[in-house]
Amino acid sequence: MGYRRRSMYPEEHDGLPVASITVEGEPGKALAVTQQLPDTIVVFPLRRAVPFPNLMMPVLLDSERARDIIAQAEAQRGYVLLLVQRDPEIEEPGPKDFYDVGVVARILKVLKLPDGNATAMAQGITRARVVRFLRSKRPMLVARVMPLVDIPASGQRGAALFRALQDNLRHVVEASEQYGPDFSTAVLNIEQPEQLADFTGSYFVKEFESRQRLLSAIDVTERLEIALELVMKELELARLGNRIQEEIREKTEKAQKDYFLREQIKIIRRELGEETDVRQAEIDRFEEAIEAAKMPKEAHDRAVEELQKLRTTPVESGEYGVVRNYLDWLVTLPWSVSTADIRDLNAARQVLDEDHYGLEDIKERILEFLAVRKIKPGHQGSILCFSGPPGVGKTSLGRSIARAMGREFWRFSLGGMRDEAEIKGHRRTYIGAMPGRVMQGLKACGSNNPVVMLDEIDKLGSDFRGDPSSALLEVLDPEQNNAFLDHYLDVRFDLSKVMFLATANVLSQIPEPLRDRMEVIELPGYLMQEKVQIGLRHLLPKQLERHGLARKHLALSEPVLRRVVLDYTREAGVRNLEKWIQRLCRKAAVAVASRRKPPGRVKLTDLERLLGQPKFPEDAKRQVRMPGVIQGLAWTPHGGDVLFIEVAIAPGKGSLTLTGSLGEVMTESCRIAMGFLRSQCARFGLPCSTFSEHDFHVHFPAGAIPKDGPSAGIAIASALVSALQGVVVPQDVAMTGELTLLGEVLPIGGVREKVVAARRLGIKRVILPSENRRDVEELRADVVRGLKFEYVDVFEQVFEVLFAGKGKRKVRHKPKGHG
Repeated sequence: MGYRRRSMYPEEHDGLPVASITVEGEPGKALAVTQQLPDTIVVFPLRRAVPFPNLMMPVLLDSERARDIIAQAEAQRGYVLLLVQRDPEIEEPGPKDFYDVGVVARILKVLKLPDGNATAMAQGITRARVVRFLRSKRPMLVARVMPLVDIPASGQRGAALFRALQDNLRHVVEASEQYGPDFSTAVLNIEQPEQLADFTGSYFVKEFESRQRLLSAIDVTERLEIALELVMKELELARLGNRIQEEIREKTEKAQKDYFLREQIKIIRRELGEETDVRQAEIDRFEEAIEAAKMPKEAHDRAVEELQKLRTTPVESGEYGVVRNYLDWLVTLPWSVSTADIRDLNAARQVLDEDHYGLEDIKERILEFLAVRKIKPGHQGSILCFSGPPGVGKTSLGRSIARAMGREFWRFSLGGMRDEAEIKGHRRTYIGAMPGRVMQGLKACGSNNPVVMLDEIDKLGSDFRGDPSSALLEVLDPEQNNAFLDHYLDVRFDLSKVMFLATANVLSQIPEPLRDRMEVIELPGYLMQEKVQIGLRHLLPKQLERHGLARKHLALSEPVLRRVVLDYTREAGVRNLEKWIQRLCRKAAVAVASRRKPPGRVKLTDLERLLGQPKFPEDAKRQVRMPGVIQGLAWTPHGGDVLFIEVAIAPGKGSLTLTGSLGEVMTESCRIAMGFLRSQCARFGLPCSTFSEHDFHVHFPAGAIPKDGPSAGIAIASALVSALQGVVVPQDVAMTGELTLLGEVLPIGGVREKVVAARRLGIKRVILPSENRRDVEELRADVVRGLKFEYVDVFEQVFEVLFAGKGKRKVRHKPKGHG
């Protein structure tokens, strides 16, 4: 069966005959061409342009070689093979550098151009595949070709693809301004699917790889699918471009509208005689503020310079806002504004007593500082750092100091701060830059001599953004902070009039250079009576006011508060005590709101009903009295505490087991105590064979709580002796002290907290190293009342206090430092 395809152009074009193509074959297969086309044709290489059959294509003749190829083609009835290079950058392509499918075209006319070059008008005739190259060298390539015939599109799928391609082409023409109305007419008048696909590739596809893909598709159905896919992508791009243009147009129109409205407002105001230039008014305001600020010369010169820059910067420019914000900071900082100090020490003492109960040593140190300031106002003094457990009033003490001095107060927390710019500011080159927290605090206070509290200074961090603790060195050094340089301001500010205070929980976490610049004042914690008085004088009235209650609704007596402190709190400060008072206030508030009878005056018997079961019942003493149990004294961040040490002995091979979440130092203390007793077993009347024939287990109860430190050395050794001799140690004895391998007892820290814990828990006798005697003598009489202290230099003295008359023999003293 024969098929026949005709060109969409006339049989005659410019007097040149175009032969029709007759093909033979079966339906659904590529057909061979049997018309009168030459089978050997010269090749014209194309770089990026892709030809298509039945379409006119101009070919630029910009080289002698191109003109020779066209001349040779005209000598062969004008036929030429248009082939596309795979790589457009190759200057001398070979046979492997071309796609194998091209278009056989006929040169209709050669036109001369004004620049001296020429253009050949080529009419595409049919697709053709290169069978092989007959000549692959200069001056031109010659190839044997086989013309290709399309596999027609049939069925409903072909018709649907054709219609969809037509619709999408019309949409592209409507969505893109680069296509005129003639394209819509051309699309509507193309009736053959293969011609529509070729028309799409020639005019609507941009990438030459995609065009070549269309050219290589012999099956018309496949060609329509490829063309539809490419056109849909082009349609999406066109629509996206339209949306972008519409958004830009709307923004531009809004800006123009705003501009015209502003100009109209100016004209109206000018006509009414009310014209005021907002920009000029702002510049005038800055001029007045610069003169009123009384800046140092450096800052004044910088402000004048920035103001001149503001005059020449357009309002619409982004730089205008940057300069304006910088000037705002310069003129609002308190360069010369100071508050008058209160120099009446009696008034300052009264303020401190009103805000805090106890803390006599701390108040005395603050009054000394104020007295020096009174005698010499320009005295800078040292930076004070309040160190102590949570809840003892470090932050509120700083607020009281500011009130006692009549100064403004500014507090900011350093906990978790990792960015150096938080202290010294960001440089103005960054978007959203602003000064550091110190400058922000001075602006908020409105004076250059406030009290600035650096809270939680021991919790500073550091990472790749910088080390804030290093930035604080300049702030806290009296020799440097009179010329503090903030990165944002870039002018020096005098911080010598600022009183800096710092708070910390653990001094060891503060870097040494920073700690060296501060005078550390320790707040060890409150005694029982102090907590009760603080609760009655400060915490209860404050919570009654916050909960909207009166004293008739809730009243607490000293015995009740004492019971709350003993049974429901375990802390050095009063933070948890305040929480329990809040709970009592909430109970009273519920009763008042429900129109029931409020608790009124709370009795001891009401506590369990209002607060629940005690959290620390019978905390003072262990009920089980057995050999091998000793009470040691420990220091914790929350204050002092009693630490129980238990020793058990069982038959074995002399191993030592340690339990109770012990740290490395405490583990070493246990081994030192064991080694000391093993080497001196005969002196203390201990069976030496027991150390090799029995296993020892040392346990510290409350195993979930980590424990460390060397101060439990004598307590561990005493527990081992008690277990070995089977002697029960009295419950009213507690001890603390570091033990060496030679039996010396070395001094320890935290004496005040440990003594307070011993007195709170009913201890009567306390064993301490002799070198800690001076620490005990510094304590107030009410702290040590009822306690008897035994001071020891060597462990033999501890043995005599605990086991004299109970063991097998009494140890005779030897010189200190010998076993």
